[in-house]
Amino acid sequence: MGFLSCCCLLMAGAYLQFAEKLEPCPLCISQRIAIFLTGISFLVAAIHNPKQTGITVYAILGAIIALCGASISARHIWLQHLPPDKVPECSPGLEFVFQNFPISNTLKLMLNGTGECAKIDWTLLGFSIPEWTLLAFLALAILSLVQIWNPKTSRY
Repeated sequence: MGFLSCCCLLMAGAYLQFAEKLEPCPLCISQRIAIFLTGISFLVAAIHNPKQTGITVYAILGAIIALCGASISARHIWLQHLPPDKVPECSPGLEFVFQNFPISNTLKLMLNGTGECAKIDWTLLGFSIPEWTLLAFLALAILSLVQIWNPKTSRY
């Protein structure tokens, strides 16, 4: 269920990018990477089908990855709610940065965000994409941790 949820989230991001023509900012891409990694942790756990100790390890790992994604979403939300005069400058496109800057600068840009990250292009029920993504990450972290106590996955 967690893996399929992550697939749906990534498909929603692809739809917004390719069908709605919303270009992802560096923080959006970082959140997509975190969703992908969270989904991989769910998939590996399902394929491995471990005993209780393994279930606990995978559950904690999945929750940690999801909470890292949630922290990126929280940073994105914070940038979106800054006063206009406090928003950082926009940067050159990520493709340019990847080609012309060291990887450390590129990673810093992707995790800190820039001026284009503060722009709100789309909302649903009054929530922006990063706000919905934060909710999704928190739900994925909870789903991951619940597996520790899920009697259907535990073996005795």
